[in-house]
Amino acid sequence: MREWAAGLDEIARLIGSRFARSEPRANAVAYVRGLLSERERKNSWTISEQAGQPVPDPMQRLLSTTDWDPDAVRDDLRTYVVAHLGDRAGILVVDETGFLKKGDRSAGVARQYTGTAGRIENAQVGVFLTYATPHGRTFLDGELYLPKAWTEDRPRCDRAGIPADREFRTKPELAVEMIARAIDGGVPASWVTGDAVYGQHYRLRKSLEDRQMSYVLAIPSNQRVIAKTTSSIIGSEYRADALIAGLPATAWRSRSAGAGSKGDRRYAWARARINGERDPDAEYWLLARRSLTAPSELAYYLCHTPKRVALSELARVAGARWAIEETFQTAKGQTGLDHYQVRQYTGWYRHITLSMLAHAFLTVTRSKRGLSTPTAASSSR
Repeated sequence: MREWAAGLDEIARLIGSRFARSEPRANAVAYVRGLLSERERKNSWTISEQAGQPVPDPMQRLLSTTDWDPDAVRDDLRTYVVAHLGDRAGILVVDETGFLKKGDRSAGVARQYTGTAGRIENAQVGVFLTYATPHGRTFLDGELYLPKAWTEDRPRCDRAGIPADREFRTKPELAVEMIARAIDGGVPASWVTGDAVYGQHYRLRKSLEDRQMSYVLAIPSNQRVIAKTTSSIIGSEYRADALIAGLPATAWRSRSAGAGSKGDRRYAWARARINGERDPDAEYWLLARRSLTAPSELAYYLCHTPKRVALSELARVAGARWAIEETFQTAKGQTGLDHYQVRQYTGWYRHITLSMLAHAFLTVTRSKRGLSTPTAASSSR
């Protein structure tokens, strides 16, 4: 208990300067403490009860009218995570998750696909950046995705408190912004990974290459690539699945993608050299993953890597993408990521930021005890 209390004291010191008055400062720490509680639902009402407050008004004001900047607290979150979990071998992982909603007033809500339900539903979608290191995995950043139906309807945006300068940005464009903030903020990392929504986005890949960041990004099977032959020949264009299908059986190797909830995740992996930008210090690969029990199940990745990188390293990075799914599970199950009852744009960012901070605290605390990051029993992505 002393370790828990000392950790919360560190959180209080970390974010204290972001609040001009003592009352909201104390409420912010109490809100984080409430998100860490074992209550089934974690919203302004239950967190107020946890804090011994007879009415939820102070906590509701914390998420609405109190003067504080969630972006500044997000920067504090990054500082905290780097201080306790930072590692040069770290991997930045980008993905999205859905928040099912009723009605049409919550900022960004729309009929859209979300992996939370596995289908098109009325939902908000958040794009998140997580950080996976040997010491643990947790959040660094999050952005609310606003469909064009919102950004092209200025009166609707005004009613939801969406800033006038908030324009439409695709999910990969939001990812580029978050990755840039992490790198510019000093997050030590050697790799970036994400699913095909992000891997097939050329400008995201180009932005990473411009920063000399290595990546292993999933792509669809019909992605076009240029097979590398020799340094003097441009090569031929192939679909990703066709190029991999042409590899000999000896190209496949069994490698681990890391430990999962059911043990070691082992697959067959193969790779083929492809052309990329003329980066003299890097190599470009098309990577494929194949199930050992169902050989027809394949996944494909574009890779920008250091020279002479091992196949096992590419498999490790590709496997780290599951870290964000597990992070969504634990955050929704244990730190109330999706328990909010706010409709305004600012309220979403405030709750999400404090929930990410609570998850980071939980991860750091477990890391200090030598425990692995907890996993939830079922998927909430």
